[in-house]
Amino acid sequence: MTTLLVALVVGAALFGVGLYGALSQTNLVMIMMGIELMLGAAMVNLVAFWRFLHPDAMEGQVFVLVVMTVMAVEAAVGFGLGTARFRAKGSVEMEEAAELKG
Repeated sequence: MTTLLVALVVGAALFGVGLYGALSQTNLVMIMMGIELMLGAAMVNLVAFWRFLHPDAMEGQVFVLVVMTVMAVEAAVGFGLGTARFRAKGSVEMEEAAELKG
């Protein structure tokens, strides 16, 4: 039980740091780092609960691999957009990206 509590506290701390980083920054790269931290925290909590509830099942590990793939795709698309924005405008500050609004 102690290991579950420790894993949940670590996951909550990572999620809090990621949420603060995503909401308080204006730079696209820093916002993406915060989102990656939040997804990592969700994976830590998922693995902790899965290990606690079903210690012999492998589905949790497969799901974590899927989430890691989504994280990699999100990072690749985000950095691609950031690179295109930097080449076009010379900045990746989100405050200057008013033309992206619908």
